[in-house]
Amino acid sequence: MNSLLVLVWWAAVVILGYWVYARHVANKIFKVDPNRATPAKMYMDGVDFMPANKNVLYGFQLNSIAGAAPIIGPIVALQWGWLPALLWLGLGVFFIGWLQDFSSAMVSIRNDGDTFGALGYKLISPRARKILLTFVYFYLLLIACAFGHVITKGISKNPALPFPLLVVIAVAFLVGHMIYRAKTNIIATTIIAIALIFFSIWLGTVWKIPTSYNLILICVLIFGYFSSILPVWRFIQPYNYSSVYVVYFGIIAGVLGIIIGHKPLTLPAYTGWSIKIGPLWPIMFVTIACGAISGWHSLVSSTATSRQIENEMDVRPVTAGAMFAEFTISIIAVIVCATAFADKAQYLKHLKNPVGIFVSGLGGAITSIGLPVSYAKALAGMMIIILALTIVNLVFRFMKIATAELLGDSIPLAKNPHIATIVALIITWILVKTGSWLYIWVLFGGANQLMASFALLLVTLFLVQKSENYKVAIYPMFFMYVTTVCALFYTSFFRLIPSAFAGKKVFGNLFASAVAILLIILALILAYDGWRAFKKYRAEAVSAPREAEESVA
Repeated sequence: MNSLLVLVWWAAVVILGYWVYARHVANKIFKVDPNRATPAKMYMDGVDFMPANKNVLYGFQLNSIAGAAPIIGPIVALQWGWLPALLWLGLGVFFIGWLQDFSSAMVSIRNDGDTFGALGYKLISPRARKILLTFVYFYLLLIACAFGHVITKGISKNPALPFPLLVVIAVAFLVGHMIYRAKTNIIATTIIAIALIFFSIWLGTVWKIPTSYNLILICVLIFGYFSSILPVWRFIQPYNYSSVYVVYFGIIAGVLGIIIGHKPLTLPAYTGWSIKIGPLWPIMFVTIACGAISGWHSLVSSTATSRQIENEMDVRPVTAGAMFAEFTISIIAVIVCATAFADKAQYLKHLKNPVGIFVSGLGGAITSIGLPVSYAKALAGMMIIILALTIVNLVFRFMKIATAELLGDSIPLAKNPHIATIVALIITWILVKTGSWLYIWVLFGGANQLMASFALLLVTLFLVQKSENYKVAIYPMFFMYVTTVCALFYTSFFRLIPSAFAGKKVFGNLFASAVAILLIILALILAYDGWRAFKKYRAEAVSAPREAEESVA
């Protein structure tokens, strides 16, 4: 099949999803109000609560949610064929993905910028708060391990990337200072940032810096430490805003390259129900997370973005808009990787380094618009590493917050941001060094989608409590919950534990399996508490009109 037909599928999903369905839900169900004060304005503290320009916040949201997952997930999932991947991406983002991102932000905004821990306490039960926070911590640990390996492997295998990445980090500090301290015009700041970053990518192709896996892993963890402890305006927000222009250019250049090249898809449309990592259902639905639906997005939307929204009218373009942009990245990944290899056998040979697959695929597509091969591949490499680093930018910060909320009352040291962050970094380093990456990726995907079901549970309870149409959230929640619990169970008992007993990375695989089992237990308890809360709110919603009628009578 010609790759241009895939773009038709992409366009239909984006147009109907964003401009029709998302607008309807925002206006009719959540009733966005431009005159309602947002937490960013009410509680501005210059650290977490900070009103941000809609355009700056869109870049922050896109870079924060995307990571490398919308690229890595589809690359791994192509083992089942490109047709299942495309169908899940389109249907997932249309019915579930954007809705979770948007509604997570709205529920948090309507509850003074509360995180999921506080929302679980309010909407479900006091026990739910501890369950959610425990789940979130171990879920974030799997994210840190999965992306830590992707970044480290990608940089250590490509000497053209270290120099421009250093420049991107320096530019982030510069942009933060120019916007918030020097009060420089946003357009001038943006032009300077773009010029420095794109010039550094070219310099990276000339001045290559060979590195080792262990050195890069340590550098990534140091990066995560400073991202965790610095104020959001100082580094995280300007990093995401300035570096996102590489992502924008990669998306535009990729689409243009696909249109100009219009290559046929050379990988099979469908290869079979079961592959090495498991059956199509439920494993493919967690292998492809970001791009279709991702619980990570709900954490970003409720823990970070909701505290920076200036106006409720900005929520749909920032959250839903960024989600459909991420969907676009996944579609590009499917196309460039499904057209870059002669057959499935050649593709499987390169699967251990998915970053390399994407660099070859997107780099080849970008050359269609006239860029040199070396620059095109460096640009593609920077795009995926920048996306992956944005996850590291936030994941340890969220782990720090979860630690303080979960253990702060009983262990005062847990409230110390430095100690909480360092503990998280040490555990991440151990698991990265001792676990099987491919299975950890599937576990991350399972935990990720289970987090999405929890987010949709909170949204459902919020809508029931407000007597709004909760069905838009509850049906996707059921699907994601059942699928992900089954995926975690399968991966733990049929992949990780057998691999450990076969002598393959024993400690890491057993530890990852224990985490998966713990997440399943927590999910079952939370589902029970959530069901009780749902019945309570439904009963109250039914009795309220009756009491009102009796009062009038």
